[in-house]
Amino acid sequence: MRGITRRALFAGSAVGAAGALLPAAGPAVAGPKAARASYRAGYHFTVPEQWKNDPQRPVWIDGSYHYYYLHNADYLAGEIGTAWRLATSTDLVSFTDRGIAVPKDTTPNGDVWSGSAVVDTHDTAGFGAGAVVVLATMSPHDGAADQAQYLYYSTDGGRTFTPHGTDPVLPNPGVRDFRDPKVIRDEEHDRWVMTLAENDKVGFYHSADLKTWTYVSGFVKGGIGVLECPDLFRIRAGDGTPKWVLGVSANGKGAGLPHTYAYWTGSFDGSAFTADATDPQWLDHGWDWYGAVTFDKRGTDGTLDEGTRYAIGWLNNWDYAHITPTIDSDGFNGTDSIVREITLKRGGDGRYFLASRPVAALDRYVSRTVTLGDLEVEGTRLLDYRGMAYELSCEITWDQLTGAGLQLRRSPDGVRHIDAGVHRDYAYLNRRPTVSPDMTGRWQESHSPFDPARRSVRLRILVDRTSVEMFVDDGRYVHSSAAFPYLVDTGLALFTVEGKAVFRNTVIREFRV
Repeated sequence: MRGITRRALFAGSAVGAAGALLPAAGPAVAGPKAARASYRAGYHFTVPEQWKNDPQRPVWIDGSYHYYYLHNADYLAGEIGTAWRLATSTDLVSFTDRGIAVPKDTTPNGDVWSGSAVVDTHDTAGFGAGAVVVLATMSPHDGAADQAQYLYYSTDGGRTFTPHGTDPVLPNPGVRDFRDPKVIRDEEHDRWVMTLAENDKVGFYHSADLKTWTYVSGFVKGGIGVLECPDLFRIRAGDGTPKWVLGVSANGKGAGLPHTYAYWTGSFDGSAFTADATDPQWLDHGWDWYGAVTFDKRGTDGTLDEGTRYAIGWLNNWDYAHITPTIDSDGFNGTDSIVREITLKRGGDGRYFLASRPVAALDRYVSRTVTLGDLEVEGTRLLDYRGMAYELSCEITWDQLTGAGLQLRRSPDGVRHIDAGVHRDYAYLNRRPTVSPDMTGRWQESHSPFDPARRSVRLRILVDRTSVEMFVDDGRYVHSSAAFPYLVDTGLALFTVEGKAVFRNTVIREFRV
């Protein structure tokens, strides 16, 4: 995927002028905008300045994760085009900016789109053992029919990259939508495997040296839009069963499905993927977890955890990618989800699914804990808590009711808020009562299945200045959505609909990153 990176204007939109989103009250920002309130996330990754979109799969190099992402330093000037910027981290909570790694517009092929980086341990490409090799899409004429895959390499541990000539290593065969190469190592067959997004198909390719690629098969799925950012990995379930997972970023909104990360569990023989079921499952049911990538979980000594992967997504959506107050408050547009730990579980119906939880290292950044215990609620109960960036966890139990949940980022008059909870047979996250980036008003409340016969639900909700991520029942379902509450909207309330509930073990945690 690439970035459409011209600045959007707020005036005349349903959001209103950008300044209207910036109340005088709120934390100050360092530097020349010190008098303005800040919308920069408190504990989520944000681009230092200007624009970011797609995460690129982080790679473990010399004791730290190297996280590349698409970045446009010319965003506010209205210039189009992305480079790969680098940030490093040892725990995936705190990141250090390392600047541009793969520059744009240094070859006749223009800017650099999505792809993947690999460590060439065995020097298969000839750049030296341990060289870091990037395969990325470029489009010399910025069109759908000339997208091709190009190679860059690094001999300084992935900090800076050099183009391998100006010709593609995988030319476009004359089709639209030929992009986002994701490369993995197949040690069993001593070769590299690439997955490539090709409209409604994921293509599979082989290479011995990362420079010459051969098409071997394709996995086709229509009805969920143009497939982007493919992902392929092996993971071992809690019951010991190994599974292959094929994922894509996809737009299922037209079919009443999410617009996030679709995935299939199945088998992979080194050339072709066979899915366990025709229809995908979804790793997120909110509106804003796009261009997501998963990556290896490594121990401090580099050992691979076969039962857990990490995942990170772009907290945005191309339908309204440029609608954000962060441009004027802090001079940037680009926020990521919290990094998740992904595990494979088997459901009661025998179907395997991926479960998510926030990265464990987040626990080390807790700066304050507010323990509220068990709270009985019938109707609406306003809590004596104020905050813009925190985590709330609880288990809601009841005998009989229609719904229950929380009002997050509640305004002083109670009119504006973000609602999260369950209602009859679905869990939901609803940003309609606050300031939403969706100007159409159509994509405000996201749903995921829920069985009301259980009469209980566990919620873990991450709230930050411009986002909410709700993990339902130990991450069986997740809802991630952007929202832009006024910075004076810091209240919190619990509520029920047509019944009484107990919010058990209610705990709020704040973080300092």
